[in-house]
Amino acid sequence: MKCPRCKTDLAPAIRHKIKVNACPSCKGMWLERLELEQLEDEVFDFGEHAKGTLVTDSTPTTDRCPECNASLSRFRYRFYDLEMELCENQHGFWLEADEDTRVLELMKREEADLERKLVAEDRWAATLKRLHSGSFVEKLRDLFR
Repeated sequence: MKCPRCKTDLAPAIRHKIKVNACPSCKGMWLERLELEQLEDEVFDFGEHAKGTLVTDSTPTTDRCPECNASLSRFRYRFYDLEMELCENQHGFWLEADEDTRVLELMKREEADLERKLVAEDRWAATLKRLHSGSFVEKLRDLFR
């Protein structure tokens, strides 16, 4: 397989415990969908359903898929300010140098935000339960008698 950017042969490499095909020249990397999911799962424990939408819309580029030679398309990763490319034939994703590290940072933040939201929802549910309890309602009635 050839690098979509500099046409150098991609070489097997390990990035963040994931086997990828990397370009020794520009340091970009090719990840298959499962490899991208594995990368995200290194820091995100809430499952695929909680990650949100991966791709909403994309724009064709002049870069070519290393597997099928189709045009790659650029998209914003999960609505963040990170752009990467994908093969429309679902062969994989092209990430520029260190964008895998940025994916990890974004997914860590996503998990922290989701965790904070879940804690807040649990606390609110507990508060509502206390407010609807018989003892609270009786105390409130007694206050206005």
